[in-house]
Amino acid sequence: MNTLNLLKNTGKFGKFYFKYRGFTPYPIVLLFVFFAEPTPRTFLWGVLLIGSGELLRIWSVAYIGKETRSREVIAETLVTAGPYAYLRNPLYFGNMLIYTGATIIANIWMPYFLLLVWIYFTIQYWAIIRLEEDVLAETFAGDYARYKSQVPSFLPGVFSTPPPPPAVPDYKTALLSEKSTFLSTFAVLAILAIRMFA
Repeated sequence: MNTLNLLKNTGKFGKFYFKYRGFTPYPIVLLFVFFAEPTPRTFLWGVLLIGSGELLRIWSVAYIGKETRSREVIAETLVTAGPYAYLRNPLYFGNMLIYTGATIIANIWMPYFLLLVWIYFTIQYWAIIRLEEDVLAETFAGDYARYKSQVPSFLPGVFSTPPPPPAVPDYKTALLSEKSTFLSTFAVLAILAIRMFA
């Protein structure tokens, strides 16, 4: 498949990954179940990364709301406050911290397996981000174009112009929305803890 065809099909990949993004970690988790060799040291460092990722997710959802759980790309407002003033995709950056932490805990074929995990999820998020950017550009036109030119996509940066007045974050909604992420994370940590003491 040449580059042009790949770009044309990105929308299809993005829709697939967006719809099933809650299931894509399962193959990695299965490998954790059978091959993980965690140690107290890897567990400590991994939990610190997982906690950082989850805190970033809570901060992000407090500003963007429950629509993050939708199976379709929707955007009623262009959110540029909170973590969105520093990077356009803080939820996905938080996810990468969580996946990195879990992989460090698992301690499988390091560092090669960690590199594989990064590639696996980078492909997924690349396709999803392209899909979301198309929707945002169509919905918010010039406002999104200006925001996109000022704020980096995935690695944190600093607003090049003064940020907008701060929105009021809703942390209660964020915590309720993150319930499934909490449960999934705790389940993976429990599996890895069992592997460590088995």
